[in-house]
Amino acid sequence: MKWKTAGSSLYLCILKNAIVDDERLSAEEMDERRRQNIAYEYLCHLEEAKRWMEVCLVEELPPTTELEEGLRNGVYLAKLAKFFAPKMVSDKKIYDVEQTRYKKSGLHFRHTDNTVQWLRAMESIGLPKIFYPETTDVYDRKNIPRMIYCIHALSLYLFKLGIAPQIQDLLGKVDFTEEEISNMRKELEKYGIQMPSFSKIGGILANELSVDEAALHAAVIAINEAIEKGIAEQTIITLRNPNAVLTLVAENLAQEYQKELWEAKKGKEENARLKNNCISEEERDAYEELLTQAEIQGTINKVNRLAAVDHINAVIREGNPESTVLALKKPEAQLPAVYPFAAAMYQNELFNLQKQNTTNYLVHEELLIAVEMLSAVALLNQALESNDLVSVQNQLKSPTIGFNNLDETYAERYANELLSIKLETLSQGQENLTWNEIQNCIDMVNIQIQEENERIVAVGYINEAIDEGNPLKTVDGLMLPTANIKAVDPEHAQHYQDVLYHAKSQKLMDPASASKILWLDEIQHAVYEANTHQDKAKQWVTLVVDVNQCLEKDKTSDILSVLKSSVYNTNDILPECANRYYDALAKKKEQKSKSVSTEGSWLKLTLQEKYDYYYNVDSKESSWITPESCLPKESWLTGKEIEDIIEEVTADYIREKMWSASEDLLLRFQATSSGPLLRKEYEARKSFLCEQEEHVVKIQAFWKGHKQRIAYINRRQTFIDHIPSIVKIQSWFRMVTARKNYLSRLQYFSDHKNEIVKIQSLLRANKARDDYKTLVGSENPPLTVIRKFVHLLDQSDLDFQEELEVARLRGEVVTKIRGNQQLEKDLNLMDIKIGLLVKNRITLEDVISHRTKLNKKKGGEILNNSDNQGIKSLSKERRKTLETYQQLFYLLQTNPSYLAKLIFQMPQNKSTKFMDTVIFTIYNYASNQREEYLLLKLFKTALEEEIKSKVDQVQDIVTGNPTVIKMVVSFNRGARGQNTLRQLLAPVVREIIDDKSLIINTNPVDVYKAWVNQLETQTGEASNLPYDVTTEQALTYPEVRNKLEASNENLRRVIDKVLNSIISSLDLLPYGLRYIAKVLKNSIHEKFPDATEDELLKIVGNLLYYRYMNPAIVAPDGFDIIDMTAGGQINSDQRRNLGSVAKILQHAASNKLFEGENQHLSSMNNYLSETYQKFRKYFKEACDVPEPEEKFNMDKYTDVVTVSKPVIFISIEEIISTHSLLLEHQDAIAPEKQDLLNELLELLGEVPHVESFLGEGTIDPNDPNKANTLSQLSKTELSLSLTSKYDLRDGEAIDGQRLMIKTKKLIIDVIRNQPGNTLTEILETPATTQQETDHATDMVSRAIKDSKTPDEMKHSQSMVEDAQLPLEQKKRKIQRNLRTLEQTGLVSSKNKYQDILNEIAKDIRNQRIYRKLRKAELAKLQQTLKALNEKAAFYEEQINYYDTYIKTCLDNLKIKNSRRSIKLDGKGEPKGARRMKPVKYTAAKLHEKGVLLGIDDLQTNQFKNVTFDIVSTEDVGIFDVKSKFLGVEMEKVQLNIQDLLEMQYEGVAVMKMFDKVKVNVNLLIYLLNKKFYGK
Repeated sequence: MKWKTAGSSLYLCILKNAIVDDERLSAEEMDERRRQNIAYEYLCHLEEAKRWMEVCLVEELPPTTELEEGLRNGVYLAKLAKFFAPKMVSDKKIYDVEQTRYKKSGLHFRHTDNTVQWLRAMESIGLPKIFYPETTDVYDRKNIPRMIYCIHALSLYLFKLGIAPQIQDLLGKVDFTEEEISNMRKELEKYGIQMPSFSKIGGILANELSVDEAALHAAVIAINEAIEKGIAEQTIITLRNPNAVLTLVAENLAQEYQKELWEAKKGKEENARLKNNCISEEERDAYEELLTQAEIQGTINKVNRLAAVDHINAVIREGNPESTVLALKKPEAQLPAVYPFAAAMYQNELFNLQKQNTTNYLVHEELLIAVEMLSAVALLNQALESNDLVSVQNQLKSPTIGFNNLDETYAERYANELLSIKLETLSQGQENLTWNEIQNCIDMVNIQIQEENERIVAVGYINEAIDEGNPLKTVDGLMLPTANIKAVDPEHAQHYQDVLYHAKSQKLMDPASASKILWLDEIQHAVYEANTHQDKAKQWVTLVVDVNQCLEKDKTSDILSVLKSSVYNTNDILPECANRYYDALAKKKEQKSKSVSTEGSWLKLTLQEKYDYYYNVDSKESSWITPESCLPKESWLTGKEIEDIIEEVTADYIREKMWSASEDLLLRFQATSSGPLLRKEYEARKSFLCEQEEHVVKIQAFWKGHKQRIAYINRRQTFIDHIPSIVKIQSWFRMVTARKNYLSRLQYFSDHKNEIVKIQSLLRANKARDDYKTLVGSENPPLTVIRKFVHLLDQSDLDFQEELEVARLRGEVVTKIRGNQQLEKDLNLMDIKIGLLVKNRITLEDVISHRTKLNKKKGGEILNNSDNQGIKSLSKERRKTLETYQQLFYLLQTNPSYLAKLIFQMPQNKSTKFMDTVIFTIYNYASNQREEYLLLKLFKTALEEEIKSKVDQVQDIVTGNPTVIKMVVSFNRGARGQNTLRQLLAPVVREIIDDKSLIINTNPVDVYKAWVNQLETQTGEASNLPYDVTTEQALTYPEVRNKLEASNENLRRVIDKVLNSIISSLDLLPYGLRYIAKVLKNSIHEKFPDATEDELLKIVGNLLYYRYMNPAIVAPDGFDIIDMTAGGQINSDQRRNLGSVAKILQHAASNKLFEGENQHLSSMNNYLSETYQKFRKYFKEACDVPEPEEKFNMDKYTDVVTVSKPVIFISIEEIISTHSLLLEHQDAIAPEKQDLLNELLELLGEVPHVESFLGEGTIDPNDPNKANTLSQLSKTELSLSLTSKYDLRDGEAIDGQRLMIKTKKLIIDVIRNQPGNTLTEILETPATTQQETDHATDMVSRAIKDSKTPDEMKHSQSMVEDAQLPLEQKKRKIQRNLRTLEQTGLVSSKNKYQDILNEIAKDIRNQRIYRKLRKAELAKLQQTLKALNEKAAFYEEQINYYDTYIKTCLDNLKIKNSRRSIKLDGKGEPKGARRMKPVKYTAAKLHEKGVLLGIDDLQTNQFKNVTFDIVSTEDVGIFDVKSKFLGVEMEKVQLNIQDLLEMQYEGVAVMKMFDKVKVNVNLLIYLLNKKFYGK
């Protein structure tokens, strides 16, 4: 920006408008002028009020002319009240604060409330009521000037109070259009309002607010004294004294006030000292040395101004336009008005000015000038944006803007140009024009105006020269710089003169032309026309000279280049016609030369029939004036003649070639000058031929036929003359062609051998693929296809290995599961024993004994009977018993109805244990798909039975504890389902536990107590708040509510994570659990058809979430969801967080809202409803699973085609338990006598004992621990290979399906070796010797393979015998079997036994699926075994942890108790132990101590006759208690301290001794501890 010095006249303030008129005005005119002045002054007061309110409110108000209307709703007045009286008015009290109601439908009566609040606020600060307007003055617009008058008075009053800046005096400093002033005058006249006297506001205020002169004097004296002391804090206090009537005192500038005031006071004292030397003491004034109130106020203003300038410089450097504008608008800065809409311009320009300053700092004078100019520029930009030309012109004329070279005459021109520049900058994203851009625009317009004036002078000069007919003067005029005429060549002066003169003559003759002179554009056009004439003349000369000279020199080859370089249209010159051009031109020139008599050297060209051009061939000179001696060169061809000849030759050639020309050539012809005309001629001819097409075709056909007949006759005669030769040639050619083709094909095959092999492989693969698709997709696959794939039914070595590996892993998994379960039970018991040990050291030996047992299990000391004397011995009887048990458990496994009935026959406690052990053992813990399929069938059958017989209402499933549901959940939480729960919940649970900052407590009382404890901890003093409060009382404290809200927010956040993890992991949910959920839903719906979908899904949610997932969330350590180190545990805060999450999810899953006692959580109800909808969708999708038959590809005949027999691992104890239970409930579970179960139980007989399984002599009869040994041996596991009771023997056909299987195996053997299209064809066709031999070879290979097969995987004996039959015998047996099967309806001869072929195809497909599933099962077993090993390792780690603890106890015992020593060899016999003396008590004494509570049939007064002797035995923890009555020994009983501790642990408080003595267990333990162990 271009800046001026402070003294420049461009920055002087505009003087107030004064009407100076040299002429005398009439009375009416003077009155009119007076009314106009009143309206103008009122507009100025409106502008003053507007700017002052904008500074106070920090927001823009409506334009001045619309301000009155904008203030009527009172919103801005109420906001102003909030500014100076915030305690009286707030945003909430302002009606329609955003003015949306007002903008939509105008004023509302409630808007008057805003005006009333403004009036009350003024009353609260003490503004005299003489200034107040009425409410109707504002709302009904009865007296708006009164309101503006009040605003002026308010501003002055607030200024004196130091609350607001002083209002500016803008009279004569703002401009309004005549229209705006007239409109305001009419408005004032319309309402007949008497304009208040704004100039008397100060006097009225002074009268109303009389200042106490004494108070003012005292305040000023106090300020001077404080200044003298030099303490800024005291000075600022005196300055803020209301009696001092000082404004804008800022407390943060106390030091600066002190410094400046002290210097001013010192200066005044120095001046007074010099003055007082010559003045008597009586004449001296007190204020000669003291600062007056005005001087103090002036100093304050100075300091404020300097601080404001510092702040302005700082915010300018920060670069925030809004901050810069706010700093500039502060009244302390004492700067002109600033307009926020131009904030960016203020920032940019002031920043640039600051950078140009050497000190990088703008002083107040520089800011004053800059802001004044920038504000003027801002107003100018505003006028430009509103497209107000009048306002733009007025702003340009303003002296404050400081533009140079501004000619007010051209103000409108400036305004128009600025408007166009403004639009251009706006399109480029620039909002405001800068001062420099506006000045540049003014300079540019000035230059344009100057150039226009100069051009007008030049135009007059040129026209004058044209009229004089002086070519030289005309050229001089054209070449004037001010004329700016382009392309003027002085050599063509004469032609310029001629063309311009002709143009002017034409204009003079035009009656429509208003001007009679040529203007610049017309002159320029004439110059361009003259230059064009010159170019044409030069081109014409070149053509004539070059062509004629070429013809004279006889240069035929140059004619084409000469013509192309000279003619106007080069397309007219066709290269093909070069010779024709030359010949025609030469001929024409020769003819012309013969008639020439005199030869000159001048050539003449006439342009536009009015301009003659002359060219001398010899001298090369040219002229637009006729030469003096002008003899034409008549022997040369003229330009017109040359062009005519070229055109004629080209046209002839085009006519000649047009009918046979290509498309490209036609386009070239079209581009010539005569091309369009010739094309038109061609099209007319073509059209004629098309019209006569029939006649044309006849003529052409006749002519072509005539020529063809002549050629045919001649060729035929040639063949007749050379027949023998033609025959030889044809034979030789045929031979050569055939041989060449053969060799070429052979070589091609040789070159592409690899490709051919690939093609053949592809064809074979496609054929095989098509055959397999037929096998899989066709309803009736043909025999030829089946034969190709029967080899897939063979069992390879890999199949056997995988089967053995699966069987081994199943055994390991089941064994590991059982071992882990036992370890877990023992560890739980160990927890209890160690807990009891804490109370009594005497039980240490028992703990050590249990530890030894654990270590044995840890070391793998599992009893296993390898003796052949047991049930697996080689005796026939025991072998028969073993097979019967195998058949029994096969029957139980495959027929779920038996076990389902048995479960509900047993009591609840027995059925639970039976399920957890025996049932899961029978199904191998679902270690493969077969067992899982069968177990699910059991679950389904049992669940349907339980719902049918035991569920009376829908809610019974939720409120009760259904046996099957419990069994399903227990199974899916076991080894197989545990990994699923870990994947599902471990990440989010671990995140909740690891988040140390997470605190979720939704109990108001607990939150209240924690808060009170925190207060007491922080203050160190007892709180006055009550400690015990109810929920309602706790909720009355805001701190409790805030903490509850924070807990709820944390709860929602954590629940979202857990819920997302659950919902997104639907596929991880075990299939079995989802299937049982589906069965549960369908069964409930079947029994209760009126139940709603929501009720059914809540039951599903009870299973899936509440019973399966919820406990794992609450206790993740107990369900092995997260890894815990030995001794590690979850703290109470973490447990509470998990419990809160589980509680909310439980409520959401059941759609149960918080009510009653949980009313404080009602804010979560909406969240619960939203979460329930997500759960509802999840439960519904969870039930969408296929049936087990489809999922596992199983049916009731699958066992027959599997390679290996199913094997289970079951303990002797479980076999005996199952046997006894079946016998006990035999009538209920198998009521029919012919039932297979009854037959098997009859074969087994009575329930055997343990020794019968292990063999006689396994246990020493004299062993004192025989019972314990038997208990241990009963846990020995046996592997049972399950088989069906009935198998196929020769001639037996008990089951049609088994006969079908046997027949299929025979058919497979036959179709391998004998081809045929149908089975009937193969069976009826006798086998050849070779086929019998091949079949025998195949059977020998199979026998060798079968001999290597493990026993448990071998086929039945009957199938082995069938396989050894010859081919023909097999075919006869197949025919017999087929007839039998046809009688049962399984096959039909009508379709050639296609049914059995379909079954074989199905077996082939299932074999592939089975192999795939087996691999998956193998991987799953390995994964399960790995997880079980990890769990076992965790248990071992706990065992090690307990070992360390027990060892520490032993060490402590050795040190502290010297009376007893424990031998650690495991025998429990202490060395050197002394027998302790017996302890004697009377019953009365024990009764007194509270140990004895009473004796049956004995009064209390008789207790003194009863004595008890308590003696410690040699066995640790065992005591003999003898009772005596009157000295006579009555009875003896033995007490085990371990039993007492267990009773104490289980909560038993009273026990009986001798069946009649009641004792207190706790006090008895205490007595034994005290007397025998000194505890």
